[in-house]
Amino acid sequence: MKITARFDEFFPVLSRILWGVVLFTLPVTSFRYFPFMGDGTLVRPLAFYPAALLLPLLLIQWMRGKISLPRAGTMVPLIGFVLVALAASAIGSLLDPLPLRGQDYFGRVIRAWATLVIGISFFITAVWMNRNGDDLRFTVKWLLAGFLVDVLWSGVQSLAFYTPLLKKVTVTHWQRAFSMRELVRSNRVSGMAYEPAWLAGQIATVYLPWLFAALLTRVRMTRLKWLEVVLLGFAVLLLLATYSRGGLLTAVIALVLTFLLVGRAEMRSAWRWFVRGFQRGGAMLLRLSVIAVAVGALAGAGIFLSQKGYITRLFNSDAESLEEYIIENSAGARAAYTFGALGAYDENPITGVGLGASGFYIYDHLPDWALTTVPEIARQLSPENRLYPNPKNMYARLLAETGLIGFFVFIAFQFSVLGDALIALKNRSSLMRFLGIAGLFSWIAISFYNATQDSFAIPNIWINFGILSGVTAHALESGNSSHAPNTAGDGGGSNQETQ
Repeated sequence: MKITARFDEFFPVLSRILWGVVLFTLPVTSFRYFPFMGDGTLVRPLAFYPAALLLPLLLIQWMRGKISLPRAGTMVPLIGFVLVALAASAIGSLLDPLPLRGQDYFGRVIRAWATLVIGISFFITAVWMNRNGDDLRFTVKWLLAGFLVDVLWSGVQSLAFYTPLLKKVTVTHWQRAFSMRELVRSNRVSGMAYEPAWLAGQIATVYLPWLFAALLTRVRMTRLKWLEVVLLGFAVLLLLATYSRGGLLTAVIALVLTFLLVGRAEMRSAWRWFVRGFQRGGAMLLRLSVIAVAVGALAGAGIFLSQKGYITRLFNSDAESLEEYIIENSAGARAAYTFGALGAYDENPITGVGLGASGFYIYDHLPDWALTTVPEIARQLSPENRLYPNPKNMYARLLAETGLIGFFVFIAFQFSVLGDALIALKNRSSLMRFLGIAGLFSWIAISFYNATQDSFAIPNIWINFGILSGVTAHALESGNSSHAPNTAGDGGGSNQETQ
């Protein structure tokens, strides 16, 4: 009995430690040491290791009656999507596509299901480990701790790129100790991610939502009131340093839309403060300084980004057609793969061709303009090339591999997450509003981010959704929406502070 009691005390502690490790290791996207993965598998999240250890612990505690199963409403469409994907994979086997470059149908399906299991494991652990305000604070603290390490490593990369203090080859050796890729030759900061675009995607979908929500609501997850503001500044700087067009666009769209939808009260307050300053001579100088700093920051960002030609080409193109514009801006191959995946959808629009099997059909449906004007496509079509093509777009992949049924069920999952964000926003608790703003920002960012990536294994599209669903589900289940997230309350003993 004593041993059992000790295990009952030990398991929750160990579960929380493992969850903290999951959050802390999120920045490492392409961990070198993944068994049974070929060199072509780039999405290798280090965070999956602690997540894989955490899930059995949670299941053991559930079987012993110590915790209950997560009852988030978002689980229903997610389970529905899994069932539809399973049916699509079975039907796709009947189509029996020819092997492509040494890979057959069942091999690709097994790999695709492995990535889906990895992704869903992040979502389930996030739901299970976030049931109240204390859990949310713990989660955000360790998320920010991981981001802080990412910022520091990005600083090391910048020293190698722009100063003589560190040699680039030395930092490359350090990075290759944990990552599959060396430093990017174009001197673009990639942090602990595989490439700069992946770092930009992480910032826009995982970290920026919490930092922006902290700024807007003045809720603080740490005792350092200035930490979130400082990290927000670093997040913006890192976004610029990645020179990622997709990441920058995703972040800007999510920030603007979230601010317009939920920041109107703050906007009115800021406007009143701004106007009042011109009614008093002493305060006018401060307002003019704010204008000067804002204009200077925007101008500086524009000058910084204009150093890269592939960014200025977005605005200086002389293309005569949409295809020419896409090719001129180095997006021809990505667009061609997406078109090819949609061609696979045309072959079996209701149930799709099977999870992971769209690559067997992409080359047969490439647009004509891609065959003659995109060098990357020409290299891919070479008989010596052994790479398996991917859709490069989650929505095109869903249509191609799971058909209209799977696509709409997955969209239903996404909108159920949006419903959770709206539920949190309706709550009067400052902590729930913080959660709701972060959830809405994440939802917008991920919706755009999925147009530029097609992997289920990447944690970006699952972690924040799981956190949001877990806390809101517990709040609804308790019968008092203000109780669950505020068990540590706005009052004494809480780490929540306002400026």
